[in-house]
Amino acid sequence: MSDKFFFKGRQDARQHHTAYGGFQTNASQKSGSRKYPLTLVVTSEARKQEVEAQVARAKLHATISIDTREGAVESINELTAILNKGGTVTAVKSPSRNDVCHCGSGLKFKKCCG
Repeated sequence: MSDKFFFKGRQDARQHHTAYGGFQTNASQKSGSRKYPLTLVVTSEARKQEVEAQVARAKLHATISIDTREGAVESINELTAILNKGGTVTAVKSPSRNDVCHCGSGLKFKKCCG
């Protein structure tokens, strides 16, 4: 009965957010690193050299194998996903009403350009 009126926190401890899958916070598990190289498949020796050059330019590590069978399909999706990853987008903050105006008049934004 005393639990009801004098509660001092959670009765059951919460698990860590990585315990139930999904989000990986360990930076050493990054694909393309030395420990976790990319697994790529190409169809010719010339294409292998091109892909090796792309991997070296991006400073990644990859295991590239050649599949010369007829009807073989090239698989470099992991590499293209890493190379096409966009950068961080930062938006310019618009001035609030009481900030100094950006035109240089010295007035507040609300009395000048706002």
